[in-house]
Amino acid sequence: MSATTTQPTHDIVTEHATTTPSELPPALLSALKGRFIVFDGPDGSGKSTQLHTFLTAVRNAKLPVTEVREPGGTETGERIRATLLDHLDRETMNPRCEMLLYMASRAQLCAQVIRPALDQGHLVVADRFVSSTFAYQGAAAGIPYAEIKAAAEIAMQGTEPDTTLIFDVDQKTAASRLSPLLDRMEAKGAAFHAKVRQGYLDLIDSDPNQQRYLRVDATGEPSAVFENIIDVLTRRFLNHDETNPHR
Repeated sequence: MSATTTQPTHDIVTEHATTTPSELPPALLSALKGRFIVFDGPDGSGKSTQLHTFLTAVRNAKLPVTEVREPGGTETGERIRATLLDHLDRETMNPRCEMLLYMASRAQLCAQVIRPALDQGHLVVADRFVSSTFAYQGAAAGIPYAEIKAAAEIAMQGTEPDTTLIFDVDQKTAASRLSPLLDRMEAKGAAFHAKVRQGYLDLIDSDPNQQRYLRVDATGEPSAVFENIIDVLTRRFLNHDETNPHR
């Protein structure tokens, strides 16, 4: 399953000799075959813009790719998404209810879309994954890491990302990028979102070898951020001697 993306209007200029605007280096493209990569970060980090640019580059290179989003990505998941993001009139959703709904959507997505795509050798690119749950329902809402990890193991059944790009910006910049029409998660307030950002930074700090969680400086112009994506993915997949576990 793969959603349609549009080409951003800005040009992507990199210092890599093998690239032109909105292109990825051939060696990196080859290394991404059959991988599972997540784009994640706080609301307003600019990850959606970069996700669209990245997917355009991948599709232009004719690399088989499956794009998914969380929550959602399946009929079951999209119905759960509406429940999670719509504003409630008469009650506040319990954080554990929220966490388990995300996991339910994730379970369906892994079984129905992600695992089959990886088995076919596709690059799978996800807009958010379990890292979001650790940041939002864990660090910000207070659910212990161990509880989230246990639920994730049930939902994912071993379908783990090869790496997660975490787009990091300061809170002021992130707030300035948000649409005024906020969904239920985006509208939780500055203190909540400060905890979310710290949750993401804690995930990065928990991975000193820079394998599972890669920080992408997202404070600059889109072209500079795209360059940062190429740099961190190159370090992760071309500078490490690793066999693809999905092949």
